[in-house]
Amino acid sequence: MSRPLSDPVFKPYVLSHTAIPVLAFLTPSLTNKMSTKSSFTTPPPAVHDSLISFPTPQILQVTLNRPTALNCINTRGHYELDALYTWFDNEPSLRCAILTGAGRAFCAGADLKEWDNANHSSSTQDGKSGLSREASERTMPPSGFGALSRRGGKKPIICAVNGICFGGGCEMIINADMVVADEGAQFGLPEAKIGVVALAGALSRLVRTVGRQRAMEMALTGRPLKAEEAREWGLVNRVVPKGKCVEEAIKLAEMIVGNSPDSVIVSREGVKMGWEGIGAEEATRWTQEVWYKRMDKGENMKEGVRSFVEKRKPRWVPSKL
Repeated sequence: MSRPLSDPVFKPYVLSHTAIPVLAFLTPSLTNKMSTKSSFTTPPPAVHDSLISFPTPQILQVTLNRPTALNCINTRGHYELDALYTWFDNEPSLRCAILTGAGRAFCAGADLKEWDNANHSSSTQDGKSGLSREASERTMPPSGFGALSRRGGKKPIICAVNGICFGGGCEMIINADMVVADEGAQFGLPEAKIGVVALAGALSRLVRTVGRQRAMEMALTGRPLKAEEAREWGLVNRVVPKGKCVEEAIKLAEMIVGNSPDSVIVSREGVKMGWEGIGAEEATRWTQEVWYKRMDKGENMKEGVRSFVEKRKPRWVPSKL
C-alpha cells in the first residue's frame, strides 16, 4: 500500500522538481537550513557526475548526468560509482537500485577525450598531462565500466535505458539484473569501428544472453539494435513508450522491494552463479549449503511463513546476509 508524502518515513526527503518527480535525500551539500537526520547508517559517498535520488526510501536511483557528453563515463566516474554501489550493498534500508541517464542518452560509453589525452600523455617525454595515474592508465575498478559491467554485488540493479546505449553503456546493461528501455533506445558495441575492443566484461557475458552468432554480429559489425530487437534477443526485459522507462523500472523495483530481502539476495545469487557458468548441481549445492543455511537463521524466513499462516502482509526486516 502506498504512503502519503506526509508519512513520517519520508521526513528525510524532499520532492524533486524533475520530469519524473522523485524523492531526493537531503544531504548537507543540498541544504544547510534543515537538520533532518537520515535513516541511513552512513551517508552516500560523493558522486560528481551523477544525480542520486530515492523514489521510495528503499530504492536508490542513479542518474548519469553529463548530457552534453552523452553521459560518457570518465575514470573518476567509474571509481565513484563503485563506491556508491558498495555503499548501496551495505546500506540495510536499501533493497534495489535503478540506473538511468539524463538527456537523450543512457550512456554512450567511455570518455574518448580523456582517452585521447591519456594517449597523448603517454607519447610525450615528460608525461605531464595533469591527469591522475588512474586516468593516464585508463584503469577501472574490479566491478568494471561504470562499476556495473563486471559487478557481482549483493542487491539488484535495474537499468532504465532512456536513449543511446553504446560501448561501455551497453556493457553495463549486459551485466545488469533487469533492463527496461524506451521505445527509441538503441544498443550497440561499436568498439571495432574505432579500433578498440569491448574489454569491460561484455563479450563473454553477451554470448550467454544472446548466443554465439548474435554476439558475433554485435561485436564484429558494430551494428546498433533498436529497443524491440534488443528485447527479442533477450537483452531487454520490457520496452515502454518514450519517457516511461524510469517509471516502469520503479514499478519493477517496488515489486522486488515487496519481497523478502533475504530471498531476493539468495535467489539473485543462484541465478547469477548459473549464468556465470557454474554447473547446475554445483550452483544448487552452494545455494543450499551456504546461502540457505544463513537465510534459515534470519528473521525474514520465519516472518514469511508466519504471515502466510496468519493471512497478513509480511513485515520484513533488513537483511543480514
